[in-house]
Amino acid sequence: MPVTNRDTDTDARRAIMALCAAATTDELSRALTGLGAPEAEDLRAPEIGLVMATGRIGGDGRPFNLGEVSVTRAAVRLTDGRTGFAYHLGRDRRRARQAAILDALWQGDRLGVEAALAPVARRQAQEAVAEARRTAATQVDFLTLARGED
Repeated sequence: MPVTNRDTDTDARRAIMALCAAATTDELSRALTGLGAPEAEDLRAPEIGLVMATGRIGGDGRPFNLGEVSVTRAAVRLTDGRTGFAYHLGRDRRRARQAAILDALWQGDRLGVEAALAPVARRQAQEAVAEARRTAATQVDFLTLARGED
């Protein structure tokens, strides 16, 4: 089945929102400052709630309720009518609102928002490399271990 533009748009928006979720409040502030963020009206003021986190365990992967986690959500509308939404783990209303504004801005200026969030993507890549190095340092190569019966 061929990939439609809608699928591509959804994947691209999901990637931008993942960057917003990984960004700190300061990183989101810098991105918005760099874009000259417009005024945004709250469609839904940032609010904090709880959601149930589920996990999977065992051979059959049957889900179980792990517990509740705090989530902050925000919905905004820019002066030109574009709307943005964001959900963040934790209780940071400012961060959720900033991410919602970036979501709305992305819908009109994709390249600008992607460029503004590029430092977050670079930081994530550096952290992934560092984590891979830490993990590789603990790797055991069982083929090089001497066998007890030799």
